[in-house]
Amino acid sequence: MRPLLLFVFILGWVAHAVEPRPPVAHAHNDYEHPRPLLDALDRGFGSVEADVWLVDGELLVAHDRRDVRPGRDLRTLYLEPLQARVRAGGGTVHPGQANFVLLVDVKSAAAPTYAAVAAALADYAAMLTEFEEGRETRRAVTVILSGNRDEAALRVAPRRLVAMDGRRAHLDSPLPATLIPWISENWRTFSPWSWTGPMPEEVRRNLRDWVARAHARGRRLRFWNVPDTPAAWSELRAAGVDVIGADDLAGLQTFLAQP
Repeated sequence: MRPLLLFVFILGWVAHAVEPRPPVAHAHNDYEHPRPLLDALDRGFGSVEADVWLVDGELLVAHDRRDVRPGRDLRTLYLEPLQARVRAGGGTVHPGQANFVLLVDVKSAAAPTYAAVAAALADYAAMLTEFEEGRETRRAVTVILSGNRDEAALRVAPRRLVAMDGRRAHLDSPLPATLIPWISENWRTFSPWSWTGPMPEEVRRNLRDWVARAHARGRRLRFWNVPDTPAAWSELRAAGVDVIGADDLAGLQTFLAQP
């Protein structure tokens, strides 16, 4: 067997031989739950999503601009309670879990919102993962910026307290995982199949291919616009998708607790 083919064969064998990591449970649009952040924490979720709008200098949390309310801001709903939790927990959000992800989905203009997010995060630096000159210092909470991301500013920042959520265009990008640790994609742009009936084999192959390509770059993979059903979650978990999101927190918690 030629050396290149042998290498590919060994690489594939190792990928199948290594036990996959359990997927991270992600609270999609977490702020819409009765107790933002706390409901997800009580269920052991490893990631929450907060949509933010920069309004009069405040990072207000809501899905739509018309729904923003004073007092429902990133600090009050997420940063302050996470800091209290980390302090009470001896340096972690969940006992025995090294890292928790706060996915900040920027809804307003990219550049000014990123500047406001960076300024807010500076007050919580002691609990946040830090990125400097390609090096990562992992701490209790990693903040990942999604939505309207100021990619140009993130690329050149010598020191950051935030990473970037990638998209399809970043799947094979040589940009480091310290900049883009996640790839998140709308299922509807990934495949025209709408979760009716069994998953077509071509879709399953493409899904596993995306997982392999993301992992080859040291990234995790996530999809949104996926049904909140055990059937959908089973397909994602079987394919090795790293982050499974849901609005139905109780349902996903129950599913992931099963072998």
